[in-house]
Amino acid sequence: MTNEETESPLLLDRQLCFALYAAQRAVTAAYRPLLEELGLTYPQYLVLLVLWERGETTVKELAAALRLDYGTVSPLLKRLESAGLVRRERSARDERSVLVALTGRGEELRERAASVPDALLAATGFDNAEVARLREELWRLAESL
Repeated sequence: MTNEETESPLLLDRQLCFALYAAQRAVTAAYRPLLEELGLTYPQYLVLLVLWERGETTVKELAAALRLDYGTVSPLLKRLESAGLVRRERSARDERSVLVALTGRGEELRERAASVPDALLAATGFDNAEVARLREELWRLAESL
């Protein structure tokens, strides 16, 4: 390759989007065996993280927290409800709003999931400070775009 070719802005390995894509796939793959033990997919785990943090919430608030649209969140909730981990019901105050809450089984799963973040951290080989810096930079990137 000529020097001009190695400096081209169109090389795959020079693309920020590709580095983020490859990293996202690697992180999701690292989560997979940890979450399989819990009977969860990665998106389902994210839903439960929000509910463990916030408690009962509306579907709209849940979708906003996950930065997903309603059409993506709805099937996730349906599967979690079928698994007995969450319940959905119309709000008594606003019939247009659907509330989502953990069931007892969903709350119990929280204890089993408590080891997941440390296991993933160990898999990265990064220390807490490195992960915190990376997370801050990624949030800064997301917010700037």
